[in-house]
Amino acid sequence: MERFCDELRWERERRQVSIERICEETKVSSRHLLALEAGEYGALPGGVFRKGIVRSYLAALDLEEGPWIERFEKSLQESGATGPEVADWTEFAENVRRNRGGSESKSGMRWMGVAGMLTSLGVLGWVVWKFALHGHLLP
Repeated sequence: MERFCDELRWERERRQVSIERICEETKVSSRHLLALEAGEYGALPGGVFRKGIVRSYLAALDLEEGPWIERFEKSLQESGATGPEVADWTEFAENVRRNRGGSESKSGMRWMGVAGMLTSLGVLGWVVWKFALHGHLLP
């Protein structure tokens, strides 16, 4: 059985579609598309981005996504390029959780700002009303 990357390149060449055309259509850099066709999965961005590049490539060639994605994932596992990603995503999620810890106190300050703005508008409205009715501010 052929390697996934070789079959992908063969399909593109058989359909006479250039890498440049796929780049224009998918907005994926040629460097990533060439790495995909060469089976250099380590040169691709990780996680959902890698799979998104494959999906875009398949859509540009009008290939059925399901079987090709399964073959890509199998090829990815065989190459050993799937290992450390899980740890990377776990670390990323943990960093996001830690950094979002102090966001509750900001909402209290926001409400104080709203209250200050409403008070200012009330005072301004009273001054305008007093001046418009009586022509002066002091009694």
